Amino acid sequence: MSNYDEELERLKKKQLEELLRKQQEQERMKEEEMIREAQKQEILRKITTPEARARLNNVKLVRPELAKAVEDYIISLALSGRLNSVIDDDTLKQILYAIDSRTRREFKINIREKR
Repeated sequence: MSNYDEELERLKKKQLEELLRKQQEQERMKEEEMIREAQKQEILRKITTPEARARLNNVKLVRPELAKAVEDYIISLALSGRLNSVIDDDTLKQILYAIDSRTRREFKINIREKR
């Protein structure tokens, strides 16, 4: 019976260690994601006007996937050196429209009557 108890304790300890390791890994990943997001927001703060940031934040509330695509596009422009000036609200509107028109899916609904 004591061998069984020892084996059970060893398994419990191993499971606990595994759970703790997974939890630490998840916390580390969350922290890295927060750092990346902070860096991203800092870049956006430098390359967009307050009005453009406000518009982008409003879009993020309604269409988060579109806002993320626009943020990624703007940041890639800035990091590659292809951005000549700060992005104002009008420029952001053009970018939003361009990206939205590329990613938007058209839905067509056909209604057939029963005969």
